[in-house]
Amino acid sequence: MVLEQEQVGMIECSVCHSKIEPPASKSISRAYDKHRTFVSSKTRFLNVILVAGDCLLVGFQPILVYMSKVDGGFKYSPISVNFLIEVAKVIFAVVMLLFQSRHKKVGEKSLLSVSALVQAARNNVLLAVPALLYAINNYLKFIMQLYFNPATVKMLSNLKVLVIAILLKMIMKRKFSILQWEALALLLIGISINQLRSLPEGASSFGLPVATGAYLYTLIFVTVPSMASVFNEYALKSQFESSIYHQNLFLYGYGAMFNFLAILGIAIFKGPSSLDILQGHSKATMLLICNNAAQGILSSFFFKYADTILKKYSSTIATIFTGIASAVLFGHTLTINFVLGISVVIISMHQFFSSYSKVKDEQRSGNFKMVESIDSQRSRDASFPNMTDVSENASHHVNEEKGPLLPV
Repeated sequence: MVLEQEQVGMIECSVCHSKIEPPASKSISRAYDKHRTFVSSKTRFLNVILVAGDCLLVGFQPILVYMSKVDGGFKYSPISVNFLIEVAKVIFAVVMLLFQSRHKKVGEKSLLSVSALVQAARNNVLLAVPALLYAINNYLKFIMQLYFNPATVKMLSNLKVLVIAILLKMIMKRKFSILQWEALALLLIGISINQLRSLPEGASSFGLPVATGAYLYTLIFVTVPSMASVFNEYALKSQFESSIYHQNLFLYGYGAMFNFLAILGIAIFKGPSSLDILQGHSKATMLLICNNAAQGILSSFFFKYADTILKKYSSTIATIFTGIASAVLFGHTLTINFVLGISVVIISMHQFFSSYSKVKDEQRSGNFKMVESIDSQRSRDASFPNMTDVSENASHHVNEEKGPLLPV
């Protein structure tokens, strides 16, 4: 069987003339396809652990933010919390690099050597883009808590899935089946069921009516982290052979730098007293810092070894935990809208990851099998000709050996 490449990018089989799309040539697609195709039981178990840990951490995050509020506001600077979170993640990356350097094999270059760090910095300079977007998003998380209860914040964050799917299709050339797009549409319906009715009457935001301010924050809250997640996955997978701890070091280093610049900017307008990054912190904020740091570290493994869609659906599952915990701890009412919305979201998640949503891939692999079957059948026919051909060939061969018959 010979496959011929056409100018339009399709591959045509010379036997059955069926056309298929060639595999992606970019390293990003190769890294994703390789991980998706060859998934061992150990990797599946690791993914389950990542999802379970992510659900727990993401579920607790809005609860801890709500607990850290005093009289409906924050006594500390949210930017200082984000700065300390990035510093904690940088420390974790350095510790892991030290651990790997001590257990490196003979002849291997240390990951903390100057040449290795300089090379890693050059290869991963693109991580500055998601780091800036994450710095903006982490501040928006606190702003959203001023207008919505924790469960509603988690429901709104699920809107990111649709935006992420569109960005993945545009930037990373990911393909989704019709059933998967329908699943994303169901996700939007489920989120819409839970109406935004938690805003206090007559409240305002920076001089804007509360509805305008809240929906404006929601728009930014959805688009900015979606772009950050896709750019982060793109940057991590484009340098798939690089150490993830090298990449985390620079990603979190850029994030700490951007948050520190924000602290300096606030100090210029509000005075040197705002440079006290520990002012107004409590036990709840310390737990929040640890929680968000661990959540960020887990996210990097999702983006490099899995994909952004799985990460966001994992966060969706955390909505159930957040809703129940906020009801138990703070007395927030779980309305029928919330229950129905969560039910639709779970159905959407099941449909998106169902085997039926991958019918297109199965049909394509079926075409491969059909072509291989036709080719093997032709090979067998060539190796075992029918009896008529055998007798004719044998008769012709005998006549040639005897030569021409002489008349009597």
